[in-house]
Parts: sequence; C-alpha cells; structure tokens
Amino acid sequence: MQPSHKKPQNARTTPNATTTENRGKAEQTSTDHRKLPRRRGDELTAAIFAATLTELAETGYAGLTMERVAERAKTGKASLYRRWPSRMELVLAAVYSTWPEPSEVVDTGTLRGDLLAMLRRSAEVLAGPVGEAMRGLLGDVLSDRDRTVQLRQLSQARGRRTIEEIVRRAAERGEVNPPIPAPRLEVGQAMIRQHFLFNGTPIPDEVIVEIVDDVLLPLLTS
Repeated sequence: MQPSHKKPQNARTTPNATTTENRGKAEQTSTDHRKLPRRRGDELTAAIFAATLTELAETGYAGLTMERVAERAKTGKASLYRRWPSRMELVLAAVYSTWPEPSEVVDTGTLRGDLLAMLRRSAEVLAGPVGEAMRGLLGDVLSDRDRTVQLRQLSQARGRRTIEEIVRRAAERGEVNPPIPAPRLEVGQAMIRQHFLFNGTPIPDEVIVEIVDDVLLPLLTS
C-alpha cells in the first residue's frame, strides 16, 4: 500500500514571502486619505507645505506635481486646489512659509548688522530647495506676462515687509531719516537674487558685505 500524501485537515500553511508582500501592497493601496482623521486649518496647511518642500528636495520644481504633493500630505487634490489654484501659488506659499515673519528678524542693534543678517539668511535659504524652486518658477512663468507680474508681486511682498521692519528699527535708533523711497528698499534682495540666478550658490559672504557696505548703507542713510 502506497503511503498517503494528503495533508491533515488541521495543518497550517505558512504564507510565503510573495504572498506576504502582495498582501502588504494591497493593504497599502487600500489606504484612503478620506478614512484618516480629518485635519483642518493650520495643521493641514503645515502638512501640505512640508510635503511640497520634500517633493522639491527630491524631484525639483520640474518634477513636482499637485498629485504627488497631495499623496505625500495624505489629503485630496481638491484641498490643494481650493487654496492654491496652480503649482506656482502652492510652491511660493510653501517657500515663503520657511521665512521668518518680519517682526522675527534678528535685531543686532545696528542697521548694518540687521542688513547683513537679512541677506545672509536669504543666501542660506537660496542654497536649498527654495533656490531650486525659484529657478523653476522663473522658467515656468516668464513666457506669460500676467503670471510674471503675479510672481513678482508675491515674491516682493515678504522681502519688502522685512526691510521695512529693519528700517523702522534703524529710525528708532536714529540711524536713518524716514521716509525711505520704496525702490531703495528692494535693492538688496534684488541684488542677492540676481547673483544667485547668474552665479548659483553658495553666495560668498564677501558679496553680501559689499552689497551692504557699498550699496545699501549709502542708499538708506543718504
């Protein structure tokens, strides 16, 4: 009589690696952001900005998509488009969320020290994902006049408020006599951006010192 090869009914089969891997993929695929705890307001915005900056670091501006940002932030695309109608607005908002508020800019006690701190901070930020984003943004909008104007307005707003705060402090110390003509307030940041676009990073500290000593101080104190 031949021995029986039939498995006992109560015998357990151990899943192989392929089965386990497929099950894990299926569980991951089935995860629906709509079933996750709802996030609103600042919490959701912070998650979206973090996802945007991570995508910029990993893929650059050219590879960034609203779909990938939504997936990484574990939210729906509709949540993004309700706040930011295009990739440009989203990236700009995420980029400027990394900058301190004007009132938080370091107070060194002198106009020169404050200007150096401001431009050094700008150079530091441009050396990271923000710089990559700015290059991509310019390439994305320069062919469209309306969007170019929009980008200029959005990018200048934060820089203008920062230098205005620095000048306000300097006026209280008696270092400058306001009002300062508006174009003079934008020169420093414009020169840093110009150097970045044509020479890349890192921006040498001697360039920053020259901008402050040879351009900004004479303009603001004359």
